[in-house]
Amino acid sequence: MLDWFNYYGHVCISFQLLSVSTFDFLKSNNFLPYPIKQIRHMAQQICHAVSFLHDNKLTHTDLKPENILFVNSDFSLVYNAEKKCNERRIKDTTVRLVDFGSATFDHEHHSTVISTRHYRAPEVILELGWSHPCDVWSIGCILFEYYRGFTLFQTHDSTEHLAMMERTQGPFPLRMIQRSRYRAAVWSGTSTPNYGYISDNHHQFFDLLERMLEYEPSKRIPLGSALQHPFFSRTERKS
Repeated sequence: MLDWFNYYGHVCISFQLLSVSTFDFLKSNNFLPYPIKQIRHMAQQICHAVSFLHDNKLTHTDLKPENILFVNSDFSLVYNAEKKCNERRIKDTTVRLVDFGSATFDHEHHSTVISTRHYRAPEVILELGWSHPCDVWSIGCILFEYYRGFTLFQTHDSTEHLAMMERTQGPFPLRMIQRSRYRAAVWSGTSTPNYGYISDNHHQFFDLLERMLEYEPSKRIPLGSALQHPFFSRTERKS
């Protein structure tokens, strides 16, 4: 916050002037994925910012690529041999987290439904209550989108959403299903986690992703631990 003022009873806050969102840049780039080095830098900043919120007993509740803005969106054109086209390559991946309109303190009332659909954690859909880990799930979905160029769970229906989770993540833990009114809608198949194509050089990235997309909130990796993950270590930065 740079300053604030009162305008006819409306409290106005002034912030740093930022550029386009990470979603808008992705869209303008024909949804070509971000390079892994750029994802690493953005991910580290996002985890840092949200970890700061959690340390101060806040849950953002609406994390998505639209709410992560570049400070500067200048880019260069690079030829993509695989796609046989030019792609925009952003020059500076410094980002800022925005939109705290739905941020909730731990002691405040927790709405039943939070988060934009595609980034909504399973405990929210199953109505089991939520806390800081729901932000971690959202970050996992965001990072997948940066990596593949499309959303992990492209749906607008809760039942279909849960089925898609089981298809990519495997069956839900029985104790979660039994506590939810959605238990009849959850099918426990024999599927195993499947994110599609994984580059041989990016196993650390997908290991972090799996830890962020753990079904049970209590087992989901806290952001303080996520920042210590090998994906962010010096030895992994060349991949």
